[in-house]
Amino acid sequence: MSRMPLEKSPMRTPAGRIAELADQCVQCGLCLPVCPTYALDRSEAESPRGRIAIASALARGLVDPTSELRSHLDHCLGCLNCEKVCPAHVQYDELLIQTRSMLGPDKERPKWLLGMLRRPGLLRCLQQLGGATSLPRWKGSLAAWLPTASMLRSALMALPSSPSSARARAAQTTNNIEGRIVALFPGCVASVMDAQAQQSAIELLQHVGYRVSVLPAFCCGAMDLHGGASAAAEQSATQVREAWAKSGATLLVSVTPGCIGTLRRALPDVAVADPVELLADRADALRFRPLAQRIALHLPCTQVNVARSDAALITLLRRIPDLEVMPLPRPPYCCGAAGTHMLEFPERAARLREGTLERITALAPQQLLSSNIGCRLHLAAGLDEHGHTLLQQHPLSLLAQQLEPNIP
Repeated sequence: MSRMPLEKSPMRTPAGRIAELADQCVQCGLCLPVCPTYALDRSEAESPRGRIAIASALARGLVDPTSELRSHLDHCLGCLNCEKVCPAHVQYDELLIQTRSMLGPDKERPKWLLGMLRRPGLLRCLQQLGGATSLPRWKGSLAAWLPTASMLRSALMALPSSPSSARARAAQTTNNIEGRIVALFPGCVASVMDAQAQQSAIELLQHVGYRVSVLPAFCCGAMDLHGGASAAAEQSATQVREAWAKSGATLLVSVTPGCIGTLRRALPDVAVADPVELLADRADALRFRPLAQRIALHLPCTQVNVARSDAALITLLRRIPDLEVMPLPRPPYCCGAAGTHMLEFPERAARLREGTLERITALAPQQLLSSNIGCRLHLAAGLDEHGHTLLQQHPLSLLAQQLEPNIP
């Protein structure tokens, strides 16, 4: 309650920038029907419009940054369904990032757990230890001793039953498209748990004539950026820029749509894309073996609203003869994984997941595909809890599996 609202917000301060972004909102309410958290709680404070009002009030000093107000901001999944339907083109993602940066990281944030996720080497060692002790087989029994709101319980249940053992490696190809080199960003969690998908991306890109170089594995900074740790996020962005400068590539790709927005932020003048977009552009060079299966296709929010590669992915999958591709319904549905949301707010994430699980089981598929490793692990944990056994993999892994090799 320290001062009156600013009539025109000065851009020279972070608070002024937040107020200016908030002023773009015309309060029309078109964001409400597509917001997963508003659908969950039916509370204005859990809607984009409500969060914009909270950010505006915080920036202008009209309210104190209480834990309750902070929780409404942190409950946001960052799905950006709201941005897609906003007639005023409010930069909601930027507003949220700036507001969280102004507030700083939440003291209750699980620093130790998030720190582990940022370190691929440590993750790989833990994965090997889990495999040696058959942890995936008895994780459910161990998790049963932990409270449902426990972050550790959520992390345990998200452990994959069959860890990926592939490592992303790039080989030379002589069928090069005008000398174009694609750099693959492995990330942190994905570099370990989605290594098979990354190797599949390399094989497919090389098949259509690209050369591929693999950047070092590290965190892009998304966890820090969306958690309000702006200094740490900038350190990661600097690391991204340094690795890119050494790559000699002309395009940057990531098999994890959740990383793409952060990579674009770090490299605003670089073309950063989902590999499926490059493959769809060269689809005539791809031939696939038939697969008589029905698959449920989960389209992560970041793939639809950030990478915007969902149409390209569906086009590629439908080139596999006999494959029945069933995309799951979109907004306001979200699986609830949302980066670290499933670890920080496990009960809310589980409630959000239920709608997606119902739609998966209703389709009775033989496989579940999803491009985001976090979404896939979160959905797999839910299916396990409900006693459903279903093969889950990255769409690129299926495409590489069914790819017809070039005949000399």
